[in-house]
Amino acid sequence: MTTAQKELVKATVPVLREHGVLLTSHFYKRMFTHNPEVKHMFNMGNQQNSKQQTALAMAVLAYAEHIDNPGVLMPVIDSIGQKHTSLDIRPEHYAIVGKHLLASIGEVLGEAATPELLDAWKVAYLQLAGIMSGHEQTLYSAQTAKSGGWTGWRPFVVKRKVRESDEITSFYLSPSDNGPIADFTPGQYLSVRLFLPEINLLQPRQYSLSAAPNGEYYRISVKKEKGSKHPDGMISNRLHDFVKVGDVIEASAPAGSFVFNAGDDQPVVFISGGVGQTPLISMLESLVQKGHQQPVTWIHGCRSKDVHAFHSQVAKWSGQYENIREHFFYDQHPLQDAVYTGMVELNRLGDEVLAENAKYYICGPAAFIRKHFDYLTGRGIDRADIHFEEFGPASLLLN
Repeated sequence: MTTAQKELVKATVPVLREHGVLLTSHFYKRMFTHNPEVKHMFNMGNQQNSKQQTALAMAVLAYAEHIDNPGVLMPVIDSIGQKHTSLDIRPEHYAIVGKHLLASIGEVLGEAATPELLDAWKVAYLQLAGIMSGHEQTLYSAQTAKSGGWTGWRPFVVKRKVRESDEITSFYLSPSDNGPIADFTPGQYLSVRLFLPEINLLQPRQYSLSAAPNGEYYRISVKKEKGSKHPDGMISNRLHDFVKVGDVIEASAPAGSFVFNAGDDQPVVFISGGVGQTPLISMLESLVQKGHQQPVTWIHGCRSKDVHAFHSQVAKWSGQYENIREHFFYDQHPLQDAVYTGMVELNRLGDEVLAENAKYYICGPAAFIRKHFDYLTGRGIDRADIHFEEFGPASLLLN
């Protein structure tokens, strides 16, 4: 890009800050109208609640702000690239997106969208598309290089279906071809997709892998989201109510950048809310299998014991290993239960959560993550030692 083109892109930053969601909403409507075949790649529930439009607006804004040095966005690019590979997005899809994004800029900005501005954004988009598709090709190559690895969608058989709580059920998935399955890093997720007759579309969803790598099966643990307005309700209800043992569903290879990377000599603190514990339970099981000797603190909050999945398993591990300590927070519970009442409050645990050299892993809704991130950094914990994943399209930029 020329210096003049970069300045034109940066000049749109105030507009993107104020009207970014308007632009991206227009873009999605335009793309789905002219290229309806791409609908099956998108979570249509997140289109209804504007989460996807907001996430894209934030990504476009961040790119415009860092157009002089897009390399600083590499962590974000990797996170998006991981999601894209899990959805089997390829370079040809960037051409469709670019066509409609540039047209949307012109249609939304009107007379302000001069030919020079549109040319600058075209060059900027092609640069971004090149960065993204290049990184994603690296990810695809890494997947196929693994034993049992693959790209695209692969059929899996539901071997077991286990009720973990009143809301969460685990699905044990093995490949229908009886071939090997790729290893993964605890914390990663699978994309699965089902056909939904009510909207006549294939729909993908991401679910964290909730068991440590074992070479035999993948386990996902799905919360049944009640109510049609929840973006994941269409798929989670179908999994719970209609998918049976022996049924086949499609899945892409494990992906995700929220992964466990603590050393053997580091304490670990896990903090989760609701179904946010699913990637963390994979990390904890992996630590148990490896015989991790440093302190491990497990902190989980949910409404009550009835909806608390994996309670018995975590209690078993904490009973077997002196270095694992558990703390549960229930909104409501009988007085005899040895748990805290109310929302998760780290200050109620004292300095136990502020171990020197510790790594922190937080998973849950955006407000839950921000609350505990702010508490930890306020107590002197280095931001680099705090790792988090927000379910759904990302809206937090804390690191």
